[in-house]
Amino acid sequence: MWINQITIGCTDYEESVAFYKSIGLVQIVDSPPRYARFESLSGDGATLSLHSVDKNIAQNTVVYFDHASEEALASQVHTLTARGLVLRQKITDESWGWKEARIKDPAGNELCFMFAGEQRRFPPWRVDGRSS
Repeated sequence: MWINQITIGCTDYEESVAFYKSIGLVQIVDSPPRYARFESLSGDGATLSLHSVDKNIAQNTVVYFDHASEEALASQVHTLTARGLVLRQKITDESWGWKEARIKDPAGNELCFMFAGEQRRFPPWRVDGRSS
């Protein structure tokens, strides 16, 4: 099993579509004001969708965007800040072995731009004890 699709709520369709385009996703479905779908340039087929929700619904979604290297993460973060996006957290070395930077989208969903390398799938505390 693998992640194929993530759908998150948005409270302002146009603003959210513009935001996700600005972070480098490619819009592949446009059904305003209710639904949009994006894919990354990675070519793995995974998609992210937006659906309109009531502004009074609390958002607690976190979407993780992994990167192939620390350098790729740093480049992405540089691109985001050059586009005027404000990071909630600059690149931080986390205690679980990941490097993470975070922002929020217009609806309050949290986005984590990260590099985990083998720590993502094979952390030292993995339940089955498998290592890379």
